[in-house]
Amino acid sequence: MTSNRKLSPRDWPSHPSQSDASYKSTLLRAHQRPLVPLEQSLSELTAPVFGHDAVSALDNDLTRNATQDGEPIGERIIVAGRILDESGSPVQGALVEIWQANAAGRYTHLSDEHDAPLDPNFLGAGRTLTDADGSYRFTTIRPGAYPWRNHSNAWRPAHIHFSVFGSAFVQRLVTQMYFPEDPLLRFDPIFESVRDPVARNRLVSRFSMGLTEPERALGFAFDIVLRGPQATPMER
Repeated sequence: MTSNRKLSPRDWPSHPSQSDASYKSTLLRAHQRPLVPLEQSLSELTAPVFGHDAVSALDNDLTRNATQDGEPIGERIIVAGRILDESGSPVQGALVEIWQANAAGRYTHLSDEHDAPLDPNFLGAGRTLTDADGSYRFTTIRPGAYPWRNHSNAWRPAHIHFSVFGSAFVQRLVTQMYFPEDPLLRFDPIFESVRDPVARNRLVSRFSMGLTEPERALGFAFDIVLRGPQATPMER
């Protein structure tokens, strides 16, 4: 997702394993046999691609992209950062997508059975393109925690899902962003599946007064590094 230069091998121990006993659904979807590498064709690496003109001006504002009839319920926040390669260089023109639960901890999705209210003014999804500096920015609502039945009294900490696309749909990385000092983090097997505590901390955003807007929204900074020793842990 960076250039045609030779890239360093991934630091796999810094990423969650495909199968983790405490994260029960991974036992069902993890591969049981060695993977068979297949050479990628030109069409897989270059097409299909997303259209830059399909990203509208409101797509990165989740407080406004659902409806113009009213404001969503919850604490308004700004989440911003940069997409960087392993050398710290900015990745320009990357499509960044996010999705999340609403302030009550419920997704706008048919399979979400959590007994919490939906918000008609909040879809919980947005997207944007990084600029020349690799920067992105979203305005959204701070998501709520929710139960997920992985184990007894299991609750997911507040988090936002991130997807970063390269120059083609096969070039996609997915991760999650958490909030600082959340007491649920140490009880969450998904967060704890990143065994290296230093790498795990890269999933936690930083409160930023610089991003905070007076009388409007608190700011949280979250950079995503795609490869290398400082890489953000990604879902496999």
